[in-house]
Amino acid sequence: MGFFSDLKEDLSLAVNELMPEEELNAAMAGGEAAAAEPAGEPEPAAEIGAAETVDAIDLSSMLDSLEEPDLADEPLEEAVISAEEPEEVMPELAPEAEEPQMPEQEPAPVEEAQADDNIAEMSGEEEEIMEEQAQVQVQANRVPVDETAVVTEGMTITGDIVSEGSMELIGTVNGNLDILGKLNITGTIQGDSKAAEIFAEGAKITGEVNSQGSVKIGQSSVVIGNISASSAVIAGAVKGDIDVKGPVILDTTAIVMGNIKSKSVQINNGAVIEGMCSQCYADVNPTSFFEEFKKKKG
Repeated sequence: MGFFSDLKEDLSLAVNELMPEEELNAAMAGGEAAAAEPAGEPEPAAEIGAAETVDAIDLSSMLDSLEEPDLADEPLEEAVISAEEPEEVMPELAPEAEEPQMPEQEPAPVEEAQADDNIAEMSGEEEEIMEEQAQVQVQANRVPVDETAVVTEGMTITGDIVSEGSMELIGTVNGNLDILGKLNITGTIQGDSKAAEIFAEGAKITGEVNSQGSVKIGQSSVVIGNISASSAVIAGAVKGDIDVKGPVILDTTAIVMGNIKSKSVQINNGAVIEGMCSQCYADVNPTSFFEEFKKKKG
């Protein structure tokens, strides 16, 4: 069945629904009677309405007279599909995905900052310990050599000096000395001195004096700094503490302003001491001796 046939059936159904079958037959009969009557007489209002209805009904006969278009060139299935297929709706392009924004970093709490400071302090202490251990390792690997360096009277050295041998210092050194052998000083040192043995005669030393062996401060020598050694003989002037594991001898010309810790002390007539003298490295401990004495007495 063609498209116009379907349209005809739809119009017929619509007319039947709008007007009952009896009224439709009456209207058709009235239309035929009106056609037989002579023209010139006015029609009542009802008859006019019926004539309009008849004209609407005659539309179906007019549709029948129309020829259906030739659809031979186009297949039926394609024609039906083209009539019924709705227009494709172009899908809306999805909005481009926005790049994710990195959340703003909140400031670290105070506790975390303090923890970081503590870690930094601990790491600093560990670095110092590692440096000390490295220095001890270097000192252990050092081997003394049989040679003596001389700093003459007219020579001034600014900076630290490290030697595997001995040194004769007559001039001036503004820096620290690390001598693996013996150090003889008759000049001036502005810095710490370290050696296996240290002998100063007519010297001026401002700094620490450290010796693995003995230390001798001769007459007219002045030391402003602490002295540590295994034994010491003081004939000059010392302003600082003296810490010696063995004996300490203060000659008649000695002037000491500081505390003395040693195993034993020999003070010659004429020596001047301002400070406390303690034989804390002695074989006999006075404190334990008197405690035992009180127990025996009690």
